[in-house]
Amino acid sequence: MTTSITPGFVLSDEELELLPTGEEVAEYERTGYYLTRKLFTDAEVDELVAASERFYAGERSRELPARPARLAYWKPEDGPVQRHHDYIHYESDDIARILRKPIVGAVAARLARAEEIRVFQSTLIYKPPIAGEPSNVVPWHFDRHYWQSCTSDDMLTAFIPFHDCGVDMGTITMVEGSHRWSEIGADDSTTRHFADRDNDDLEAMLTRNAAHNGVEVRKVPMVIPKGHMSFHHCRTYHGSGPNVSARPRRAISFHLQPGANEYRAYRLSTGDVVQYNHDVLVRRTPDGRPDYADPEFCPVLWRNAQP
Repeated sequence: MTTSITPGFVLSDEELELLPTGEEVAEYERTGYYLTRKLFTDAEVDELVAASERFYAGERSRELPARPARLAYWKPEDGPVQRHHDYIHYESDDIARILRKPIVGAVAARLARAEEIRVFQSTLIYKPPIAGEPSNVVPWHFDRHYWQSCTSDDMLTAFIPFHDCGVDMGTITMVEGSHRWSEIGADDSTTRHFADRDNDDLEAMLTRNAAHNGVEVRKVPMVIPKGHMSFHHCRTYHGSGPNVSARPRRAISFHLQPGANEYRAYRLSTGDVVQYNHDVLVRRTPDGRPDYADPEFCPVLWRNAQP
């Protein structure tokens, strides 16, 4: 037996039980993060591993029609560093089929209190089991800084590990309540990806903003069982530590946008307009802007879910 919330977007009775409760949504709004129930079966997670291995071996369902300037795309010659591959939902149909499971979009819609959720970006991540590898440490940052070309302040990210994921593997770690802070020290540099910034500067920025808001920094590692995932608000500071385990940390960072999100021209102090990778890929709106609702790159995951 299934229950349809709107035609084409259907959850089973069992899946409806997996949605966050009203109390859990309120807790997400307070803390800036949420740990889900088990949304993927073990078989689905195992297929993500197998599909990612086929991807690393060269299998592609299709390739991007252009190579954006800031595309994260590990190559074998880059060596045993942390691997990132953007647009995995576009280049691998096997991975996209699992990521686009309706329950994922329905949970995001409930948390964001949105009637529609679309894909914004997805990144396949492989953190090698090398304790001292510098690229394995992700410094403190929040995603909204890199999404200044977006109108929405309610975007969110699902972190989806392909296994049980704890502190020893360098799991994602949240700074509780930081999405509600007022910000100081923001300048043109904050629009750059954390990989292009100094880790010490990012640590200092976190400390300054906490002090400005009169709060202590509370770092919460997300211990995520297989088949579960975490969500965090686009303004929640987060990062991750080294992988000191004996196996790689495999995951996808799945960035999502409410249906109301659109492109806006965001100008730096120089007058230059910030560009996101989508801007050279997606179709144009009637008024000539990049269309962040382009179904080829930003498909709808859920529509008209009850907020």
